[in-house]
Amino acid sequence: MSRRCEITGKGVQSGNNVSHANNHSRRRFLPNLQETTMLSDALGVSVTMRLSTRGIRTVEHNGGIDSFLLGTNNSKLPPEALVMKRRIVRAKAKREAAAAVQA
Repeated sequence: MSRRCEITGKGVQSGNNVSHANNHSRRRFLPNLQETTMLSDALGVSVTMRLSTRGIRTVEHNGGIDSFLLGTNNSKLPPEALVMKRRIVRAKAKREAAAAVQA
């Protein structure tokens, strides 16, 4: 499992530990990833994703996973999020077609 947020694409960064004597040794800065379950209204199921805490806040600020993905440009989303976005678009189109037939 990669250490990368499935929404924002935030991943591992590298840098230095710097001692008081100014000695440098390499270190890794890991993102704060959480296993999160979010409800997709269009799909009607809960989706489990590995998101950074900043990603969780961004999704909640935008009104949920569906509205976040639909409102975000494809060039700014990682491949995993694009797959989810395509599933949501298909589900919404199918639901609208069924509503049009009944009306």
